[in-house]
Amino acid sequence: MENRNYPLVYRIMHWAIAFCMIFLLLTIFLRLTWMNKENVADIIQNYLSSTDITLSRDELIVLAKQIRKPMWNWHIYTGYVLTGLFCLRLALPFFGSMKFSNPLNKQLSAKVKFQYWVYLVFYACLSISLITGLIIEFGPKSMKGFMEEIHVLSIYYLVPFLIIHLGGVLIAEFTTHPGIISRIVSGTKRTKEK
Repeated sequence: MENRNYPLVYRIMHWAIAFCMIFLLLTIFLRLTWMNKENVADIIQNYLSSTDITLSRDELIVLAKQIRKPMWNWHIYTGYVLTGLFCLRLALPFFGSMKFSNPLNKQLSAKVKFQYWVYLVFYACLSISLITGLIIEFGPKSMKGFMEEIHVLSIYYLVPFLIIHLGGVLIAEFTTHPGIISRIVSGTKRTKEK
């Protein structure tokens, strides 16, 4: 990839999408670990064991789901924001900004082609995640279970993409593209003071 300065629209889109995705991952992580309905039900049960109140396991699970519901609502709201950002990202090339790179260009090195393919696969997987999320929320109830199964698979592309992306950026920063991190933050390469 060429050394380039990143315009403000590119940097805003990049960081807004990045923060949304990290927040979505955080909500998934919490839902699978500390805020897991079984764990929350166990915490409630432990507390209730010192009181005169008793609840069945099913009642504890319902209560646990209600406790973690506000956190999961933020997952949904962030998904809406990410959907809007992604649609804007797809529209920007039509206005001359943030063009998509062609990985089939024969003049590109194998490394650059790989980078471009990784981004195209990422965009395809992200679109599937967003579409399935929207169908879960707004689609017919009959499709909800199947869409949830596909949607849950999102974590299996997102985590590897983030690792590849961050690893690639760090390698580029310290080898062939010094200043890439400062350019995506400030828009221009930071120069060393004399």
